[in-house]
Amino acid sequence: MSPIESADVVVVGAGIVGAACAEALSAAGRRVLVVDRGAPAGATTASGEGNVLLSDKAPGPELRLALASRRLWPQLLETLRAELGEDLADVEWESKGGLVVALHEDSIGPLRILTEAQREAGVDVQDLGQGAACAMEPHLTRAVTAAAHYPEDAQVQPVLAATALLAAVRARGGEVRGGTEARGLVVQGGRVAGVRIGGDAVPCGAVVNACGPWAGHFSVAAGAPIEILPRRGMVLVTAPLPRVVGRKVYAADYVAAVASGDVDLRVSPVVESTATGTVLIGSSRQRVGFDESLEVEVLRRLARSAVRLFPVLKDVPVMRAYGGFRPYTPDHLPVIGEDPRMPGLWHAGGHEGAGIGLAPGTARMLADLMDRRRPEVDPVPFRVARPALMAEVRT
Repeated sequence: MSPIESADVVVVGAGIVGAACAEALSAAGRRVLVVDRGAPAGATTASGEGNVLLSDKAPGPELRLALASRRLWPQLLETLRAELGEDLADVEWESKGGLVVALHEDSIGPLRILTEAQREAGVDVQDLGQGAACAMEPHLTRAVTAAAHYPEDAQVQPVLAATALLAAVRARGGEVRGGTEARGLVVQGGRVAGVRIGGDAVPCGAVVNACGPWAGHFSVAAGAPIEILPRRGMVLVTAPLPRVVGRKVYAADYVAAVASGDVDLRVSPVVESTATGTVLIGSSRQRVGFDESLEVEVLRRLARSAVRLFPVLKDVPVMRAYGGFRPYTPDHLPVIGEDPRMPGLWHAGGHEGAGIGLAPGTARMLADLMDRRRPEVDPVPFRVARPALMAEVRT
């Protein structure tokens, strides 16, 4: 492999967020190099379900970023189709909507409070009773007490999406290198002047830390530590079936599981079909470091929770199970922006399970900030210098 001479920006991490940032920066005219110690889109992105969700976010900064990202996704895909052609830009986008269901009487009130607040924040959400919910999803349990329909919830195939974004970077003259580990920064005059890759120093004007669950590790190597931790999740995949689930369907307590900071295991049923006919069953959250073990008890709880929502799945064979790590921040907000301790070092991470949905908005915000333009979404809540990430830094 030929040596890397230089780049305007080096993006460290070739998952969906790194790929989106690289695409946005290359679209702005920068020569971008993307490096990943593994295969591009081969880690957290490959372990995701491809969710582009508004339904699981309460009003606040993350929902504002999600709304902007949801508007950007179709525009971005149109750009990719124009530049790459239909085949390379086919990411299995499905604007299929989502259904959140209450399974107990005492879940109805909190669900209605959430949907009313989301409507006021600009989310298209429709409150449903049991009959309407079961009409939309005929195989849904009749134990449903109420539901909410989110027409804008969508899904992409995450590896295809990241691959298409990286193909656009290459088509614009950038480089993407897997199996290439960034080991730290070159600093001159108190700011980033390059990145150390293997035994070489690659000159560049900026480095983007988009390392997902490993962003905390890279931040330490870069000399500007931030608090991003891994949070493990597992997914079951059934054998291909006739279409038994039309949307992403999950129990109302999933929203609380997403927002929790618990170290212990949290399981809440999430069920959806893919374009190939398989059914994906989640969702678990557990802070166990980078332990990759597939725990049988977690898989059992996932299966039981899915059958609670869709009894038709009771005797369906499971084809495989897999796990991955979400990049978790203690305040549940991504970190997007330049590090005040190290000018030229930028962070784009900490999206936990929402990276695929938030990737276009994150990338646009990063590119705008790098060009000193005012982003559409207020970047202040996502700033690096906030107590949850690094208590020693003051704004």
